[in-house]
Amino acid sequence: MVKCHLSKIMGERRLKISDLARDTGLNRGTLTRLYHETAERIELDVVDALCTYFGCGIAELFEHIPDSVEKPQNQ
Repeated sequence: MVKCHLSKIMGERRLKISDLARDTGLNRGTLTRLYHETAERIELDVVDALCTYFGCGIAELFEHIPDSVEKPQNQ
């Protein structure tokens, strides 16, 4: 799964979704879905705008967490 750290970054900077939408010109709904980690896809221009705004790299904004895969037990 991919974890989005937007809420953490915004919290550290005491930003509201409305502030971020106004400052970046990004759609408030898109930002809300990223903030609550309910987004199913994201456009590269959105990633670019967020990284530019926060002065961060993609790895600071998103994190890949591998799904745990259960290995079958030999019987």
